[in-house]
Amino acid sequence: MNAIYQLTHIVQAAAAASTAPEQVEVIVEAIHQSMDVEVCSLYLNNPEGAMALVASHGLSVTAIGSELPRGSGLVGWVTANRQPLNIVDPQRHEAYQYLPGSEEERFGSFCGIPIVRTGVVIGVLTVQCVEARILSQEEEAFLVTLGAQLAFIVDSWLDWDAAKSTSTRNLHGVRGAPGIGLGQIQLCEDINLLTVVDEPCQDIEDEVSRWLQLVEQVQAEVRTEQSGLGVDLSLEVSAVFDAYHMLLADPSLVAGVTQGIREGRALPSALKRMISHYAELFLAMEDPYLRARNEDIKHLGNRLYETWRGRGLADVELEITTPVVLVGEQVSISDIAGVPKEYLAGIVCFGGSVMSHTAVLANALGVPAVMGLGELKGICNGETIIVDGDHGAVVLHPDEAIQKEYELLLHARLQEEGELSHWRDRPALTLDGHRVQLYANSGLLADISPGINNGAEGLGLYRTEIPFMISETFPSEQAQVDTYQQVFNAYQDKPVYMRILDIGGDKPLPYFPIHEENPALGWRGIRICLDNTSLLMTQLRAMLRAAIGRDTLHILLPMVSAYDELLRFHSVLHDALDQLKKEGHCVTRPPVGIMVEVPAAISQLAKWRDQIDFVSIGSNDLSQYLLAADRNNPRVASTYDHLHPAVLVEIQRVVDSAKSLGLPLCLCGEMSSDPLAVLLLVGMGVRRLSMSAAHLPRVKKTICQVDTKSCERLLEESLCLRDADDIRNILSTHMEAAGSLS
Repeated sequence: MNAIYQLTHIVQAAAAASTAPEQVEVIVEAIHQSMDVEVCSLYLNNPEGAMALVASHGLSVTAIGSELPRGSGLVGWVTANRQPLNIVDPQRHEAYQYLPGSEEERFGSFCGIPIVRTGVVIGVLTVQCVEARILSQEEEAFLVTLGAQLAFIVDSWLDWDAAKSTSTRNLHGVRGAPGIGLGQIQLCEDINLLTVVDEPCQDIEDEVSRWLQLVEQVQAEVRTEQSGLGVDLSLEVSAVFDAYHMLLADPSLVAGVTQGIREGRALPSALKRMISHYAELFLAMEDPYLRARNEDIKHLGNRLYETWRGRGLADVELEITTPVVLVGEQVSISDIAGVPKEYLAGIVCFGGSVMSHTAVLANALGVPAVMGLGELKGICNGETIIVDGDHGAVVLHPDEAIQKEYELLLHARLQEEGELSHWRDRPALTLDGHRVQLYANSGLLADISPGINNGAEGLGLYRTEIPFMISETFPSEQAQVDTYQQVFNAYQDKPVYMRILDIGGDKPLPYFPIHEENPALGWRGIRICLDNTSLLMTQLRAMLRAAIGRDTLHILLPMVSAYDELLRFHSVLHDALDQLKKEGHCVTRPPVGIMVEVPAAISQLAKWRDQIDFVSIGSNDLSQYLLAADRNNPRVASTYDHLHPAVLVEIQRVVDSAKSLGLPLCLCGEMSSDPLAVLLLVGMGVRRLSMSAAHLPRVKKTICQVDTKSCERLLEESLCLRDADDIRNILSTHMEAAGSLS
């Protein structure tokens, strides 16, 4: 038996089955055929903890559906011990228990393999032979390997089985946007351009004409949707629509599809080819913000394909008179725009990440969202669902008590949000008089103003990658000057921290492809800038020119891990200043700092002091590197937690080191917008935070309701704990007692 071939065949055959029951049948039948055994059976854990026989080849069909109570029989032994059991004469084993109606007394051997998902045994795969023989090591290893692979498929069977019940189900995904929403499910149609079967073009000129008309039609529809969201549309939301306009107006996209048609492909096939190309480029990027843009590309492709099929805005308008929660693989801006704002209670995406435009829109509109939940089977339009964006949780079929509890929480949240507007113009001052400066983060040019509107005292992180991502070539110096000047004009005399270009093997540009086996640890950030000094020189010249007449520019260096990188950067900066002065520009040297996101930087700050003017802790990347967990990966999202004791200890080290060295310090990232984490940061002595504009009022309120002494005590207590959940619990208890839990 070719184990690898057979394993691949079984997994692929099961995955190709259209329903969960069919998948299970395929599994047991394929194993029976692949191995010299008379019986192959699959037991799955039910909600009561019993193991139910859901499928079998070899046992009597009358036994299907029979259950072994929790911990009973050989299957129970495998479950309890979480290890294989490979024996002869199974009836002699002390744990043996006969499964009624199975006729298994005919078999002289038993081998059971636990199927484990997220640390829990969810099923047991068994094989039995008439002959009393121990399976070989190779056969047992084959089953163990298959069990590990099948855990993902079997998990979907459990979801399917549970979906048949109307009992309350609690599910967890990734936090997309905070808040609580309760409403009826409205399923979003799953349009997937990438599954289109390639077909030849019948009439090239007609197809090219249809393609150009299609782009214009979708551009018009997006404008209609944008205006439909209201005249008070924030610039943060406008930024999402601007991105779609830019993509639709991208000459390389239009020309690429046109070329595909002229090469003989039908319009959908040519479109799929280009969308796949761009989506793969973004998906290969390590930066979560930019990697999430692959979802936007796919959204756009699906939208174009949907319109090509003839489904326009008029076809999807529905009369909505009660709160609804949009649910689907990917909820598009069209889906969101199609629901009156007062009735949009929440968003649930089977896929996606916290950085996707769906999550950005949800945050900006104040709509709770949960991403990366995994496919929900058996749900229907009109069913009640609760979205808990604060914890990345979803409740299906909530009973009356649960529903009432969430309604009370929702009422309290709405009251609080009404009060937050009063905090916009107040300083973030603790009860004992310590001032904390609050800055905003920005990634798109159009989302600059929300920070100002919410009381930001500066721009703590401006990502400069976007002009490079939407261009067909590296943007010119003047193009960059024009972009950066708009940023400075928006923030007037407030500090602006601009991060130099953070591209590389993890973020390849369409016109600058890079392929690496491990891009996260490869040619990226400051490394690629220093290896392409002409590129860095152009960007530095643009920053310096855009800042002429101001003293607000601060330059941030990403992913610094070595002193030599600082020396080389300052050499380029010196040359840029010298060049511009000789050209007659009145430029001055701006402060230069590093983002502490590579753990190696933590212990080196004292050695780097003569080359840096400030530090900015990138809490997202630092936490991910410390915990080896991608926060946008639903499989390990629960492992990522910025309140993990190890993360707190390292951030405290950075804060203490910066203080002793006289280095101004700021912390940016998701941690700065978490009110619970803010308590600890204040206790550490952090006095500058940078976050998404939407979170500024709530964080300001939190700071104004605490004193530094109590925060220091909470920090001391937290650092003695071993688990992030324990830390979160004591912080929540403190805020509840103080009456300030947001």
